[in-house]
Parts: sequence; structure tokens; C-alpha cells
Amino acid sequence: MKKFFALAMAAAMTLSLAACGSSGSSGASGSAAASGNSGDSANKVVKIGVFEPQTGDNGGGGKKEILGMQYANYVQPTVEIGGETYDVQLEIVDNRTTPENGPSAASELVNRGVSVVLGSYGSGVSMAGGAVFSEAGIPAIGVTCTNPQVTSDCDVYFRICFLDPFQGTVLANYAYNELGVDTAYVLGMLGSDYDQGLVYYFTQAFEDLGGTVVAESFPEGSANFVSYINNAKSANAGVIFAPVSINYAQLIVEAADAQGFEGALLGSDTWDDNMVIESAKGRNVDIFVTTFYQEGGNEAFDNGIKEWINSNADAKTNNGGNDMISAVTAMGYDAYFTALEALKAAGSTDPSAVLEALPGVSYEGVSGLIEFDDIGDAKRDSAFIKTANTESGAWEFVKVQTVG
Repeated sequence: MKKFFALAMAAAMTLSLAACGSSGSSGASGSAAASGNSGDSANKVVKIGVFEPQTGDNGGGGKKEILGMQYANYVQPTVEIGGETYDVQLEIVDNRTTPENGPSAASELVNRGVSVVLGSYGSGVSMAGGAVFSEAGIPAIGVTCTNPQVTSDCDVYFRICFLDPFQGTVLANYAYNELGVDTAYVLGMLGSDYDQGLVYYFTQAFEDLGGTVVAESFPEGSANFVSYINNAKSANAGVIFAPVSINYAQLIVEAADAQGFEGALLGSDTWDDNMVIESAKGRNVDIFVTTFYQEGGNEAFDNGIKEWINSNADAKTNNGGNDMISAVTAMGYDAYFTALEALKAAGSTDPSAVLEALPGVSYEGVSGLIEFDDIGDAKRDSAFIKTANTESGAWEFVKVQTVG
């Protein structure tokens, strides 16, 4: 129940918040205060912080997550708060993927006077930024950061995605029960909270089912995965589970094809990306991933965002050069509207009021119903399983998988 202890404490922080949030924005999105007037309309402005990587290993995923928020802002650029219409202004800061960069990026958003924060793609940087948001009393809504510690170790963090213990167990069940595999090779990057967390949960679940796991880790910056693929082959592994970033996923796909790995590649939500499917096109690989959304799940959303991406050169570039919808983009869209629901329920732009309102938010998004438990985690009990069609270069829906 410590989440709710934080709500009581937040009200006492209002005066100090006003002091630390009074400086003007240094970003391209403007310098209007959270309760000030917009220079382009008579409406007041509420600022939503976007805490995402745009550079580093997770830059590609972060940009796609931001696209969902930007499209949502395009669809609904205003919100009614306490009987007044506010223009919604996105304040976007690059947290540069790594935990050591998280605090400075988070502090920048605090200084810009945001009422609520969205992000980040990447659990480690979310945890690092969470300490800053907690000190400032500003609520944050995680979009696809799946490590349990994001919310359990931070009073102000909520999230709309499933968690790694669930995702790792889903993938272990699928490998053992659906693919009939009894030996799995797992591979993650050293020092990555996301990678190593998922490796742990997958291993635990797979061994509980009676399977055998062979585990290795690679150092950051690795560019050659041939030896790891050959180690998996030597272990007679039926699957390689590698919950890694988009860049590393592409390299693993290429190496598995080159070395003739005959088993399946299992990817976590980070693999659900058009750059990964492009790497798989024309290659002799079997790939299965867990994810939050499958294109085709909401026709109105799919058609609308594709039209928007195709009419915006920058958006198309940030989406990897085509209009394929990544699940993280759909989740970014849902996170934005979840934030609007919290602002409306709060009836105020004051972060402490928004923090107090968040636990009661209920929003039916394109990815499903979003509600929070006592810790601030989403009440999610299922994941999409998709596979790569290496001939057409597209993801194909396989099934909705639960832990049971």
C-alpha cells in the first residue's frame, strides 16, 4: 500500500514543486507554464513529459513509442480540466537509453513544469528516472517498461504494460508446451536490467516445467553473435531466447540464419519491430515474439495512424521508413489518453492531484482495458504471440497466450 502513502505525501510537496518547476522550457515545444496560456490560442496549457530514448541502443524503439503519443496528441490536442479547456503540450526529452542518463533527463522534465510523465522504453532508465520523479512528486506512466522494480521501488510510477515475470512465463510455456522444446539457450546483455530480468523469469518458469536452460551473456557493444549461436547448437537447444534491444535482435537473426540454427528464436516485446522483421525477410529462421498489440486489432486506429505516418516524412523516418504499426506505438497512444483521463479526474494540472487521481483511472484503449492495481501495475493477464513471415516480411498473429 506504499503507493497510497505517496499520494498523501504528494500534497505536502506542492509548494516545493512550484519552485522547482518554475523555470522555462528549453525545448522546441515551448515555454508556457503548466497553468499558463498558450501563445497560439486563448487556452491554458498543460504539459505532459515524454521521457524516452531517441539515441542509443533503444533509440529506435523509443522513437516508435513517441510516435504513438504524438499521433494521440494530433487526434486530441486539448483536454477539459476543471471546467476549462487546456491545450496539451508534449515536452520530449531524450534519456539516451542508459540508466546513467536517466536522472538528468528526468530533471529536465521536472524543470519544464510537467504535470505527468510518459515513458520510458527501457526498464533500467525508467528506474533511474523514477527516483527524480518521486522526489519531485510527479507521477509517471510507464508504457512498455516491464521490469517489476519500475513500480515496486518507486511510489509515483504506474504502468500500462504487462510485467516480465508474466512475459517470461508466457514464453517459457509456449516453448515447452507449444513448440515441444526441452532445452533452451538464453542470451542477454550484461548489465541490462531488462535483459537479465527476463532471462531470470524465463529460466525459472522453463525449469519448473521440466526443461533445461543453458545461459550466456554478452557485453554491451557486441557486433558478432556467431559464437553464441554455435554454442546454442552445441547444447542442442530447440530455442534461443534473447530478450534484447532491436539492434542486437537484428544481429542475432542474421547470425542464426548464417549458422543454420534449426530451432526457433524467441523474442520479447522489443523484437516486435519493423526493423527486426526486415532483417528476417528472406532468411531461414523461425521467430516468435510476445507483444502488446497486433496490427488489425483496431481498424480505426490502424487506418488513422497509417495515414498520419504516410503524410509526415519525419514520422515515417522515425517509424523505420514504412507504416507498419509496432505494438509500442499503440501503447504510446494509449498512455497519452490514460494521462488525459487522470488529468480530467484530477480536475487540476497540479502533479499531486494527478498522482492522487491515477489509481482510479479506467480507460478502454486500443490495446485493451487499462486499470491499475495497488502497486500501480496494469491488470494485464494475456499477451499476443506473433511469428515472422520471412517471405512477405510481416508479423502474423499466432494466438493470445496466458500464463495458465
